[in-house]
Amino acid sequence: MIRKTMTVLALAASLGAVSFGALPALAQSAAAKAAVDAGKASGTVGEQADGYLGIVSGGDAALRAAVAEINLGRAAAYKDIAAKTGVTPDAAGQATAKQLYARLAPGQYWKPLDGGWTKK
Repeated sequence: MIRKTMTVLALAASLGAVSFGALPALAQSAAAKAAVDAGKASGTVGEQADGYLGIVSGGDAALRAAVAEINLGRAAAYKDIAAKTGVTPDAAGQATAKQLYARLAPGQYWKPLDGGWTKK
């Protein structure tokens, strides 16, 4: 299992997950990325341990739509990673989330699988 996790992490990095808070550029529009980046900076949006974005609190319809757009792209990327590595999409998302967490700026929000929102 460790070997598969390392393979998933390597593949996720090669697909572009290393860019802060984002998966490949095809998974999101520039407007959605800008809205989510602003939401992260303001504490409205956070990263989750499952590899998806979540609303910490508040957020208007446009921000929620941007989060949904990026999460759809991430879901597609995780399915692709899973197909290439032989793991589940959930495992691919969780492995990518570890990279995303490492790149969170201090003060941004993170939600572990078994807990509530916390500031990094």
